[in-house]
Amino acid sequence: MRDAKPPLLVIAGPTGVGKTAAAVALARRVPLEVISADSRQVYRGMDLATGKPTAEEQAAVTHHLIDVVDPGDRYHAARFRADAERAIDTVRERRRLPVIVGGTGLYIRALLRGLDPAPPADPAFRHELAGIAAREGRAALHARLEAVEPVLARRLHPNDEIRVVRALERLRAGSAVGEALVRWRGSESPWRVMYVGLGRERGALARGLIARAAGMVEAGLLDEVRSLLAQGYDPGMPAMQGIGYRQFAQVAFGRMDSVRALALMQRDTVRYAKRQVTWFAREPDVRWLDVAAAGDAEGVAAQIETMLTREGVIE
Repeated sequence: MRDAKPPLLVIAGPTGVGKTAAAVALARRVPLEVISADSRQVYRGMDLATGKPTAEEQAAVTHHLIDVVDPGDRYHAARFRADAERAIDTVRERRRLPVIVGGTGLYIRALLRGLDPAPPADPAFRHELAGIAAREGRAALHARLEAVEPVLARRLHPNDEIRVVRALERLRAGSAVGEALVRWRGSESPWRVMYVGLGRERGALARGLIARAAGMVEAGLLDEVRSLLAQGYDPGMPAMQGIGYRQFAQVAFGRMDSVRALALMQRDTVRYAKRQVTWFAREPDVRWLDVAAAGDAEGVAAQIETMLTREGVIE
């Protein structure tokens, strides 16, 4: 090894770009285990709209941090960081390469750079905000933030519900305006990180996401949503506000037809992917690979294997 720090590979990028397929292909070349960095795939019973790895993919390579909490549980970046650190240690004990795979940039940044302590969570207040978003839309939350801190509100997109809610929570807890967003500790990473970002041409990615959403609906997304509602999971819960679930909960309640719900799901998925691309483009030291140019999953895996070999991570 060229560095005393243990290696850590990160494979990130927008939803639907092919991160899981690339990791599975890489596992046929390199002894590794995957640690999922996806804020939705942690929830049990939420399989279709989260793009969770298939049973075959999970059988091909060990995946951590999938199906670890119920939809009613609260999961967040700090909790992910602690869980991921334990998973990394477990993988290293088995003498395999830990690979972080996912599109939740907040989680990956929290793991690599750390978080300053946040004010204690207020579940009742968070549930109140989730209810407002469910009834009135995300713009209503943004308007609430704008009413108390317009300068801060201008820094956040109205659809960025997670950060708007976090800002409202921090302001309610008495944080100063400059502290109302997540702050990064900036401590030195304990790992030697190779950070790979996967991308596709924007139009091709959007077309793929539109087709994938339609496939999720055909596979039974409405039935999955109905099952979650029947188990008592409130549509205002953060987990149920995920793309696909919030739209088809309205179908289950008879407030929207499936055609409209799918169209909104497709629109929101494409918008989300754009935000992810923007997020990862701002991250330092990301090495970008175009999935199509590389030859899809196998080509990406071959290029990452070459990087790992060149830097002495593997022989």
